[in-house]
Amino acid sequence: MKSAILYIRVSTDEQADKGYSQRDQDERLRRFCNQQNIHVSKVIYEDFSAKTFKRPEWERLLGEVKKCKTRPDYVLFTKWDRFSRNAGDAYQMINILNGLGIEPQAVEQPLDLSIPENKMMLAIYLAAPEVENDRRALNTFYGMRRAKKEGRVLGIAPYGYINRSREDGKKYIATKEPEASHIKWAFNEIAKGTLAADQVRQAMNKRGKKISRSAFHVAMRNPVYCGKVFIDKYKDEEAYFVQGQHEPLISETLFYKVQNILDGNKRHERPYTKIESDANFPLRGFLICPDCGKNLTGSASKGSKGGYYYYYHCIPSCGFRKSATQANKMFEEDLKKFEFPVVLQSLLSDIVSTNYKNITSVFDSKRKAIALEIERLNAKLSKARELLFTDKLDADDYKEIKEECRKNIELLENELTVSLDRNRNSSIKQNLDKALHTLCNIASTYKEGDVETKRYVVGSIYPEKLLFDGSTYRTPRINVLAEHISLINKGLGDKKNRTNESSSHLSGLVAKTGVEPVTSGL
Repeated sequence: MKSAILYIRVSTDEQADKGYSQRDQDERLRRFCNQQNIHVSKVIYEDFSAKTFKRPEWERLLGEVKKCKTRPDYVLFTKWDRFSRNAGDAYQMINILNGLGIEPQAVEQPLDLSIPENKMMLAIYLAAPEVENDRRALNTFYGMRRAKKEGRVLGIAPYGYINRSREDGKKYIATKEPEASHIKWAFNEIAKGTLAADQVRQAMNKRGKKISRSAFHVAMRNPVYCGKVFIDKYKDEEAYFVQGQHEPLISETLFYKVQNILDGNKRHERPYTKIESDANFPLRGFLICPDCGKNLTGSASKGSKGGYYYYYHCIPSCGFRKSATQANKMFEEDLKKFEFPVVLQSLLSDIVSTNYKNITSVFDSKRKAIALEIERLNAKLSKARELLFTDKLDADDYKEIKEECRKNIELLENELTVSLDRNRNSSIKQNLDKALHTLCNIASTYKEGDVETKRYVVGSIYPEKLLFDGSTYRTPRINVLAEHISLINKGLGDKKNRTNESSSHLSGLVAKTGVEPVTSGL
């Protein structure tokens, strides 16, 4: 009596409606074996796609029959699409089975492959399901591409968003807190150029849910965060961006600024230091040795009477070593030269506010001009469309006009978006007062802050590393704003009239006669 292995495969729940359920296939195969007096040696159930033969149960079956000395005569299945949906792979697998002395056969589409003409029928049986798969895949591709062109984000929502469904069943992405706030913070921090991208990631991980280095890099490159959806190049259609239906987390200006920094098109205004540091060594990584030019590190030494003493030092072969306590104190005192007098805060606030209003008024005029140009291009496109419908304009000419107008409109809309972002917050009073207050008290902000705040202050003022010789700090370059404040304070320090501002901020000049009654001298 001949024996057979029954191979039963399903891939989706829909196949039950087409008569491909496991129980139905099992019943048909066993009925065939009873009629043909074939012994069923084993039944294999597979729940996997037939696009390839990399299926768990099939690979296990093939491995077992290769090891067995007594092999079955047949591998039976209901139809050839249960065996494979890839003609090339199917022919190769048939040859492998024939080499093992096993004949694959579909009980409802029987073919005697020893007859050459039957191979044409086999090709049809195998090609039909492959064509069906390809058509289904192509329809899915076009559907997904159409959805992208409509501004929908497909797949798993990126970090900071969450997948949702509307009442009509359409899916969309919505912002998810606190991840959305974290990603906004990360973009803003990278745009400042003070910290490296991975340092920003490490700091962000401390704020909430952790994100891997690769996932963070992908997120920083994802245009979804600025409200855009990327359409890939396909055939003659070039790649481009469309406006998404979701809520953007950042502006386009900020997104492209971060891209420039990540691409290396903008010099990083930071001295490449680690974000993590001991609280006793806030300057570690910012200091370089005056003797050999290497980076200074920091460590603690235990005293003979107990307790620890902290030092900034170079490598042992150099031997440079200075007290970290004294160095930190010297730096705190040195920061005071970057503080401008409190009496100037109100005056500077008024000046900056006035200049800000003047600048934004220019943007208002520019936005009106851009809006008028967009309206003109839309009118031109509409006119060309009318001429096309009345056969007064050739289709190729219309396509050229449409493409030109579309590109110009897209550029103008991007420019308009940038202009709106610049003036989105017309009231800067609160932020300005906070910034000026910090500048007036930069030394105390540094002294009272945690180690991360201290390192942020250092990196903001000194874009390059500091040369520390134990008594002074030197650097090739400092922040432009900090340099101007230092020069102004130095100039004001030369004025001998009422130099101690702790006594009074009023003028030390004596009023002329006539302003106040003249009093008799003592």
